[in-house]
Amino acid sequence: MTTWIILIVVSYLVGSIPSSYLAAKSRGIDLRKNGTQQVGGGNLWRTTSRKLGLMVGIFDFLKGMVMVLRLGLDAGQQLVVGLAAVVGHNWPVFLRFHGGRGAATSLGIVIIMPILNDLSPWPSVIGIGIVVFVTLILRSSALPVLFAAASMSLTTWFFNEKLAVILAYLAMFLILVLKRLTAQPATEASNIGMGHLLLNRLLFDRDIGDRTAWVHRKHVPKKEKKE
Repeated sequence: MTTWIILIVVSYLVGSIPSSYLAAKSRGIDLRKNGTQQVGGGNLWRTTSRKLGLMVGIFDFLKGMVMVLRLGLDAGQQLVVGLAAVVGHNWPVFLRFHGGRGAATSLGIVIIMPILNDLSPWPSVIGIGIVVFVTLILRSSALPVLFAAASMSLTTWFFNEKLAVILAYLAMFLILVLKRLTAQPATEASNIGMGHLLLNRLLFDRDIGDRTAWVHRKHVPKKEKKE
């Protein structure tokens, strides 16, 4: 039990490494003041280069995957350790809890779990298939990622997996929802009602309907926001 708790803490700290922020900073760019102002791979990809975005995306993908490789843990315990990495990525202690969305880190966990355990691969296959198929149709990943995360616990239940695994995948979905709904407020959404704002965040992972305007947001210093 002690080892497991230590692994959870270490996993959170590893997840907290703000790779996207550091990579952008090496190019003289602060992701918190550019693009969508989100500290994640998508914003890094758009504000720097695809090559750099891909490299950091691979690192984020491996965060959770590597942390669940510990021998001697059952599937439920492995998922908790992996989810700690997702929480660290989303709310990194090294960046005042301003992190990304954890999609790549969650994907790494979803892929590795059936390989390490006697679990059906179909929930993972279906979830990834939803992301790919719906993204090709909508040309946006926010809604497909939400659908895929929601499907994991349902398909895991359908294939009669253990309750601990089902609950862990449900927790993964709730972490995604919580991160989207509690994002930093944007001045562009000052005239949007709370209900509409939360719906935009949940479905599209942004505060406003116009994706182009959101991707190319202009940073407003705190002093100007108060005026």
